[in-house]
Amino acid sequence: MSVRFYVSLLVLSLNAATTFASDRDIWLLVDTERRMLKVMAGDEPQEVFTQIAIGRNGAGFTKTRGDDKTPLGEYRIGWINENSKFHRFFGFTYPNLDNAKRAYQQGMIGESTFRSILRASMEEAVPPQDTPLGGQIGIHGLGSANPLVHEEFDWTHGCIAMTNQQIDRLTQWVKKGTLVVIR
Repeated sequence: MSVRFYVSLLVLSLNAATTFASDRDIWLLVDTERRMLKVMAGDEPQEVFTQIAIGRNGAGFTKTRGDDKTPLGEYRIGWINENSKFHRFFGFTYPNLDNAKRAYQQGMIGESTFRSILRASMEEAVPPQDTPLGGQIGIHGLGSANPLVHEEFDWTHGCIAMTNQQIDRLTQWVKKGTLVVIR
């Protein structure tokens, strides 16, 4: 067999491996209407968590500090706190560039805040957490909170909450940089 054949075979196998790897990338889909979090590999659900809680005032594309809304959009896991008062905390890269553009156009943030969020986005870093848009948004457990309240109400200040047992199971799927899509 010719060298050209082996090179072609190698290129095809590398392309197939790359395609497979990208199809298997783990990401999280949060369905705020159904109160469900799905661990996804490509388009295939790997694990589904039900009865999650979101912000007390629902979810939306426009969020400000203290409004108790869960932000819709696409974020990454920016940090992981294994010793959170909520058992575990997976912090989002919120506010992201989309949040900043919307807020800047609406006059909710100034140019320096917009630039700070833009810089963090370009560097794939955690954006400033002390803007008028809020911060410290992520997925967390209950900690010592009442599980009965969790079953009946959306109770967070904008985060996605799960039981401690659920967040323990989720831990195996999540790492810094994991994509989180909130719809």
